Amino acid sequence: MATLLSATLAGQTAPNQVEALLQRQTQELMDAVAAGDRGPWTRYLHEQIVYSAEDGSVKTKAQLLDELRPLPKNVWGKLRVTKFRAVTHGGTAITSYIADEDEGYFGQTIHARYLSTDTWIETPDGWRLISSQLTALRDDPPAVELLASKLDEYVGVYTLTPDITYTIARGPGGLTGERTGRKPETLKVEIADCLFVPGQPRLRKIFQRDATGRITGFVERRETWDIVWQRQK
Repeated sequence: MATLLSATLAGQTAPNQVEALLQRQTQELMDAVAAGDRGPWTRYLHEQIVYSAEDGSVKTKAQLLDELRPLPKNVWGKLRVTKFRAVTHGGTAITSYIADEDEGYFGQTIHARYLSTDTWIETPDGWRLISSQLTALRDDPPAVELLASKLDEYVGVYTLTPDITYTIARGPGGLTGERTGRKPETLKVEIADCLFVPGQPRLRKIFQRDATGRITGFVERRETWDIVWQRQK
């Protein structure tokens, strides 16, 4: 009887009403994080939830509740649910949103964003979260300015294969790089000998030098793996 009633209600509830409800419940979950309040997480998480965390681990409801504790002294946090959207399929809803976080850390404020894709199912007790996939979004690092003479040290042609090169040039606006068959791209300096392309925060170009200080090439680093480019003599 309860299952039949749930199915009937799912068919009668307008999608925009479901979206508004799930957005409220999601914000309740976010508000509870900093306070270490297990109430909303106990209430809204399905007993069989599969939660994929940003570090690649997969957690159960019991593990999530065990980790939920108030933030330590001199640390505060606020999570705002933004860009929320929901797609409903009967008694199932897929939602996506960005959790926009401000965190106070011993007198300093840091900012982070997380993209979540969640699956909710309607039960006799209400909508319950049964799956969640969390991804930490990356932003470009702050860029620093170097003297033109230092930027000129990076100018040159670098080879991946005999047919694929990467040419770095310096113009009035700074450094640009162009790979064979692609359009030029702006290069910024994170720190000396570490360059990045705005809009590609997962990648770095880390330059190598010989014993005399001359640049011999760079490695294109994506997370933990490197692609080696050699400088043409």
